[in-house]
Amino acid sequence: MKIRLGLIVVAASVGLVALAGCSGTSGGSPGATTGATTPPAASSASTDLATATSSLGTIVVDGKGMTVYVFDKDTANSGKSACAGACVGQWPAVTTTSAKPSVTGVTGTVATITGANGAKQVTLNGLPLYTFAGDSAAGDVTGQGVGKIWWVVGADGTKITSSAGGY
Repeated sequence: MKIRLGLIVVAASVGLVALAGCSGTSGGSPGATTGATTPPAASSASTDLATATSSLGTIVVDGKGMTVYVFDKDTANSGKSACAGACVGQWPAVTTTSAKPSVTGVTGTVATITGANGAKQVTLNGLPLYTFAGDSAAGDVTGQGVGKIWWVVGADGTKITSSAGGY
């Protein structure tokens, strides 16, 4: 029993180290804040992407109202995601079951690619989209600026590089 518990503790520690490595930072995330947001413009189960108002302005959210991010290591229109391994658990892909994702308020070009797990990953202006495991509620923007490579995305598909609250 003690050996099994010890293995679980070691496995959990390795997992946390791997997740921290995905962000490219060793501490907290710069600019990480939670900000009050208004609900998505059209919050329904059939909407893959919508917009919401946050401390960063108008942002893109998934169908559950969770903030959407882009990753600087991705290449627009490459048809693939650069987020692999432990990164996938920390930065889950925004997925859809539809060949043409449903959007409300998003003005950039929306499409899909085959994501890391084989699901259809939603893209905006050719960049794969992600949520952040550290965001606990709709409207949180705690992934903003993590490792200086993860960014909240605006309705037109441009990454927002400012900090929440004007920091």
